[in-house]
Amino acid sequence: MNNLYKDKASIEDIRNRFDNDVERFSNLETGQTATIDAPLAMELITNAAVACTPNAKNILDIGCGAGNNTLKLLQLINPVNCDLLDLSKHMLDRAFQRVSESNKGEVRIIHEDFRKAKLDNEHYDIILAAAVLHHLRDDSDWENSFKKIYDITAPGGSVWITDLVIHENEKVQDMMWNRYGDYLIKNGGEGKKNKVFEYIAKEDTPRPVSYQLDLLRKVGFKSVDILHKNSCFAAFGAVKAQ
Repeated sequence: MNNLYKDKASIEDIRNRFDNDVERFSNLETGQTATIDAPLAMELITNAAVACTPNAKNILDIGCGAGNNTLKLLQLINPVNCDLLDLSKHMLDRAFQRVSESNKGEVRIIHEDFRKAKLDNEHYDIILAAAVLHHLRDDSDWENSFKKIYDITAPGGSVWITDLVIHENEKVQDMMWNRYGDYLIKNGGEGKKNKVFEYIAKEDTPRPVSYQLDLLRKVGFKSVDILHKNSCFAAFGAVKAQ
């Protein structure tokens, strides 16, 4: 890994924080409140997933947290076989409980870093990745991870992402970052803003939407779309050719 990221949180650091933050990720109505438009993003990516892959049988939720996005998807398509993957065992336990209560298909948990997980190629009809890919680090880490997503997506399958993003233009980035700070203050005060900005600085290395769309195309996806963008958050996805 590039020395540029040597001061960033380790996988174990990130795992420990999420082990102790399960409740914040367990509200299907609000999603993660530190994320702008989280309920809308969940609705858009799950509706797009079903619209593009209506006969899905196998889904993968990367960084599933407490299972909100899979639960939202299950409101539209059920039964399906759900693989829930996360670093945090505590998150996985909660997600398994919640998803198993709603899904008539098989539910499996995968307690692993996505980059290391052994997953079958061309297996998943729908892949969800919400608020997780911003933990990737250098260009090779991003490209290898997106290539793996492409490889495990079934022909005709789709991948849908919601995440923290940055902007290519420095002045636009400053403007949007200030807007995000105002949102956090409005929804939790100066203390919430400081806490969120602190863990973003320590843990996260987000990339622009344009970077990720280009990367989706580079690894093989032909059909790529942006569903929504507001301030420093975006929802987008891609469909694999048959």
